Amino acid sequence: MNKEVDQVRVRELMGNMNDALRRLRELGQLSEKDFLADYHNTESAKYLLIVASAATVDLCNHIAARRGGRAPQDYADCFAVLLEMGVIEDGLAKNLQQMTRFRNLLVHVYGQVDNRLVYQVMQEDLDDLDAFQQAILNWMGS
Repeated sequence: MNKEVDQVRVRELMGNMNDALRRLRELGQLSEKDFLADYHNTESAKYLLIVASAATVDLCNHIAARRGGRAPQDYADCFAVLLEMGVIEDGLAKNLQQMTRFRNLLVHVYGQVDNRLVYQVMQEDLDDLDAFQQAILNWMGS
C-alpha cells in the first residue's frame, strides 16, 4: 500500500542526522593525533556515527514502507530497496551499505574498532550522508 511519506518524521530524522554530522565535522577538524589522544573524541565519534547511520536506516525504512518498496532483508539492503525505487543512485547506495556495515561493527564489536578507521570515516565518508539527504529531498519534491 502506498501512503504519503510523513514529512514531520523525515524532518526529525534529518535533524538528528544533521546534529550528528555537525559534531562529527567538529571532531574531524582535529588532527588525527589529537583525535586519537583523547578517548572523549573517539567514543563521541563512534556514538555520533551510530546515530547518523541509524537515521539513514530509519529514513530508508520509512520511505520504503510508505511508498511500497519491498521489505529489506537487513539494514544494508534497505539502500538497495531505495535504489530499486529510484530514490538514490547506485554509487550512493553502495556507499551507504558500507557505512551501515561499519555501524554494525560499532554496535556489535564497539571496543574492537580501530579508532584510526573511525577518523578515516569522518574524513572521507560524511558527504555521503549529505548526498543521501539531498537525494531524498529531490525525490520527495518530484
